[in-house]
Amino acid sequence: MVDQVRSMESRVGRKNQRYGPKGERLVAGVVPLSADKSLVLMIQSSGRGGWVLPKGGWETDEGSAQQAACREAWEEAGVICTVLKDLGIIPDMRPSTLLTATAPKASYQFFEVAVDREEDRWPEMHKRKRQWVNYTQAAAALACRPELLEALNRSSVKR
Repeated sequence: MVDQVRSMESRVGRKNQRYGPKGERLVAGVVPLSADKSLVLMIQSSGRGGWVLPKGGWETDEGSAQQAACREAWEEAGVICTVLKDLGIIPDMRPSTLLTATAPKASYQFFEVAVDREEDRWPEMHKRKRQWVNYTQAAAALACRPELLEALNRSSVKR
């Protein structure tokens, strides 16, 4: 298989963003697991500094949410991954008081992925750290992000 050319530039802005039937932003993400499924790879949130799962907008030039999720894994975590399982659609669980013009309601589609390679250089390496953690650590870090915690819980990470 020919390795796809990966850009060292992160996509920014929302002009190519896909939206659902109710105006919700379509977001694709990954739950990256170690080969033995005992660890999950988390990244530092660019905004709040906490630890999150790689995710971002599914754009109009991407044929599938799976493709968008793997692109986000590359841009944010510097990993080349293979989708193992579709974890389904997870609704936005934030209270309406936390929704803003720059953070509108979203619909999340997550995929469990195997990490094939971790690169030393990736598009967002200067603004995000990454770390492998066990389920307990990941669940604690995601406690204030119920949609991300739900994705983790739908995955086959060892608890």
